[in-house]
Amino acid sequence: MSRLFGSVRARATLAATLVVAVALVAAGTAVLLSLRSNLLGEAGTQAERSARDVATSLAVGTRYPELNLDDDERPVQVVDEAGTLVAATEDLDRITGTGVDAVRPVHGTADDTDDGNPDDDTDASLEAGEIGEPATVGDGTATIDGDTEDYRFVAVPVETRAGDRLTVYAGAPLSAEHGAVNTALTVMLIGFPLLLAVVAWVTWLVTRRALRPVEGIRREMAAITASEDLARRVPVPGTHDEVARLASTTNETLAALESSVERQRRFVADASHELRSPIASLRTQLEVAAAHPELLDLDGAVEDTVRLQRLAADLLLLARLDAGERPADGRVDLAALAREAAGGRAGVSVRVGDEGRVGVAGSRGQLGRVLANLLDNAQRHARSAVEVSVRRDGDAAVVAVADDGEGVPAADRERIFERFVRLDAARSRDDGGAGLGLAIARDVAVRHGGTLTVHDAPAGGALFELRLPGARA
Repeated sequence: MSRLFGSVRARATLAATLVVAVALVAAGTAVLLSLRSNLLGEAGTQAERSARDVATSLAVGTRYPELNLDDDERPVQVVDEAGTLVAATEDLDRITGTGVDAVRPVHGTADDTDDGNPDDDTDASLEAGEIGEPATVGDGTATIDGDTEDYRFVAVPVETRAGDRLTVYAGAPLSAEHGAVNTALTVMLIGFPLLLAVVAWVTWLVTRRALRPVEGIRREMAAITASEDLARRVPVPGTHDEVARLASTTNETLAALESSVERQRRFVADASHELRSPIASLRTQLEVAAAHPELLDLDGAVEDTVRLQRLAADLLLLARLDAGERPADGRVDLAALAREAAGGRAGVSVRVGDEGRVGVAGSRGQLGRVLANLLDNAQRHARSAVEVSVRRDGDAAVVAVADDGEGVPAADRERIFERFVRLDAARSRDDGGAGLGLAIARDVAVRHGGTLTVHDAPAGGALFELRLPGARA
């Protein structure tokens, strides 16, 4: 069963068919009940008409034997106040539903004389010759001349001129009601399954056509997965509906994934290149030292090892940032952090605004790494002095690191934040870094909900501005 309805098309067809089936059953039931109610009402009207005709004849003084009660389709009973049957349809063999089971009238009653006195218990609401309001008795059966049918009976009270209080029971056959209801039910039992089959077939075709682009997207995604070619894209239908938006979003995801994979590949290649240089240098020095111990450059080996260690630490931090590591939720005083980062650095001054303390929320270690990287970069390019200023700008905390070097060309002010990008050609352990410091600084700033940009410094060099959301009091 799970495999049978394992597709969206099958489930949609089943759901649509069930909904239509429930609607058809509800509508069919309502139609049958309405039809039956109307036909029963019509039968009651016919029975009332027959009862009134007989009551009218009695009201004008027609004697019982002279009543026209020979209708084979509509049984009639005339009963007096004592419950005695005084007149009935000819050939009436049996009757139920009126409360009077007698089918043969009792003769010799008050109708044989014209001067009968009204009973003292006669209902005073009716006057001589008056017909009362009809009342529906209910459904029953009657056998006339050997034929038994169902009837709806109506009772009509009448006061004769002689003062006799009589009740006329008349029935109308329900065969038409039964026939019409049975015919309608038969039509529904035959037509509803056919209609449900048509609904299921149309729904199957419509959903297959609607889901055809989805199947195309699935096949293309399977092909992309098999070929590992992220440059491919899924087809976008021109329907401008949910499926088209799904295809567009899928292509955007593929583009982002392709960019991420390409960036990762470049990162791995650049990291391998950067690691190869200090490792090769360190290996050369060790090999020379092994052959000629007197030529060992111990200081150079230590510097290469330190450079290798820093590079490994930078790569590890970038890997954690790329993995979505969230900064610690702590309170950091940027003014104190700036003084700590500038401590022991020659030519670096720190200026704090009137606030004294400038607090932000985040990781003290990562923010300290940002300031250290900015100071390293500024000292590498400054001629003589580096200035760090910490201030509050509205709800934001701002740290600015300015140097008096040559500055950063406008065309390169975004490129310098890319990984392994260096504007200088120096790659030695004395002059150049690995090109990861500024990339790490911006990634950390973004992770803390802030920005890191570069502008022209007042002294003509570069001004790096770190802007972070201020901590709530």
